[in-house]
Amino acid sequence: MSSFKIEGGHRFHGSITPQGAKNEALQVICAVLLTSEKVTISNIPQILDVLNLIELIRELGVKVEQIQADTYTFQADEINPNYLETEDFYRRSASLRGSVMLVGPLVTRFGKAIIPKPGGDKIGRRRLDTHFLGIQKLGADFEYDADKKLYEIHSGKLKGCYMLLDEASVTGTANILMTAVLAEGETTIYNAACEPYLQQLSRMLNRMGADISGIGSNLLTIKGVNSLNGCSHRLLPDMIEVGSFIGMAAMTGSEITIKNAAYHELGIIPDSFRRMGIKLEQKGDDIFIPQQDSYTIESFIDGSIMTIADAPWPGLTPDLLSVFLVVATKAIGSVLIHQKMFESRLFFVDKLIDMGAQIILCDPHRATVIGQGNNLHLRAARMSSPDIRAGIALLIAALAASGTSIIENIEQIDRGYQNIDGRLNALGAKITRI
Repeated sequence: MSSFKIEGGHRFHGSITPQGAKNEALQVICAVLLTSEKVTISNIPQILDVLNLIELIRELGVKVEQIQADTYTFQADEINPNYLETEDFYRRSASLRGSVMLVGPLVTRFGKAIIPKPGGDKIGRRRLDTHFLGIQKLGADFEYDADKKLYEIHSGKLKGCYMLLDEASVTGTANILMTAVLAEGETTIYNAACEPYLQQLSRMLNRMGADISGIGSNLLTIKGVNSLNGCSHRLLPDMIEVGSFIGMAAMTGSEITIKNAAYHELGIIPDSFRRMGIKLEQKGDDIFIPQQDSYTIESFIDGSIMTIADAPWPGLTPDLLSVFLVVATKAIGSVLIHQKMFESRLFFVDKLIDMGAQIILCDPHRATVIGQGNNLHLRAARMSSPDIRAGIALLIAALAASGTSIIENIEQIDRGYQNIDGRLNALGAKITRI
């Protein structure tokens, strides 16, 4: 198990380019199964979750070719459905939460899918009901094998219908969308998720010949087509990385430029950081963060304590709340961090408290941070990363702390952030992989 050794207290200088969006990559790579023609995808991040999914579909029979460092071609013209029943498939897909999005493409194109209960982060229960109920409404049959912990899905001719999702699940919407594009007739999905990554998937499917309208809203209409063509697609930059870099710059009092950040796709994220007192400027598609020796959390107009809470898009993405929480520890003022969409994601605050942060963990969903400004000098510590998002928050804390910290279980960070140590060291960080 690898670790990071981080020498804290160094300021950053220079520019950094965010990687391609992990969450979009997982969706669009699954979508290549919908056509027998060649699909080219660029700006793919070289991170474990994505590489594992590419390897999984390669084993399934997809012809994969890496034509540049971040660009791959995929062709699903000789799929082997029997691979779905092998132990190798069970093992690979069980360790990868994104594998659940293979169900839609496999069912709609081949009439069969098998999927183990997916793995991924230990960040609270993420139900699959939305996925399955939606695909079921289109005409698929589900069976759960309790002994093998497998879902088996079979379908004949799928037919479009109206459905109202019980929650605006991003992966659920993506899965149903990919199932519906080849179903007969018209499908209407209400209370659909509308994240930029889902918009990207919809645009990609339309370029492949699908007929999807309502993109960017919570009401999607899909008119089924007989087949899809190949296409080229480029991933958006990862908004979680953009937010993480803003947080790092603030915590370390650094001046950096985030290049090619796709500013207009960031939604409420820049303004949420401004509410924390962090200055940032849009320069074309770049974000410039000037050096700040201190930053003050705003209060609401009536003087009450600021609340930063996650919400389905266009609300604040839950994946950034851990960054906001750690950034608040060195701010002046107080803030309530409210994680509404998942539970158990805030338990990493114990490690920040050990480093000297003033945080009250109210319950599994809420933490109050009493920012100490420059009076707080975080202490270095030895800690372990429980999941991707907590891992990056602990890394930010370690970069700002006095002394040398050790973060263990960094495989969790590597799952979501490409060569993060090398890229930050280029800005002036002192991170050693041990």
